Amino acid sequence: MSNNETTSRREVGTQLSFVLYGAANRMARLHKPFLQPLGLTFPQYLVMLELYGGSPRAVGELGAKLDMDTGTITPLLKRLESAGMVTRTRDRGDERRVLIDLTKAGESLRDELWAVTDKIKTACQLTDAGLADLRDTLHAFARPARDRDGRIPLQRKDIP
Repeated sequence: MSNNETTSRREVGTQLSFVLYGAANRMARLHKPFLQPLGLTFPQYLVMLELYGGSPRAVGELGAKLDMDTGTITPLLKRLESAGMVTRTRDRGDERRVLIDLTKAGESLRDELWAVTDKIKTACQLTDAGLADLRDTLHAFARPARDRDGRIPLQRKDIP
């Protein structure tokens, strides 16, 4: 490998992490003008979309589905509750679980929030097939397959 190739590989713009960081920021910025008038942040929008898929849902289940830890999702849900979009109640069958349900106000945003998804799809300027391929690639990257022992291959301790 030549010196130029080594130098080129070490530039920040060629790093996968840099490209993913930029893409994630762009995606959040694309959503902002559509979500701000509704009083929602991007993470709150994701929670609402997940709740439209079925509610009530346990906090832990929502967090796992959205890849958010308890320290991230709990304050987010409290803000949604304060805004009148969701309710938080203890599960009668298991007091340790908190269930999140949509309110009428939260439900009333369903069509508007799904319309945001269509607007973002247009802004991405990719074909349906291109979007599906990109989503599937990123999903596979974000949630890698596990080996027989339940380990994700090439964890930090496996890398020299």
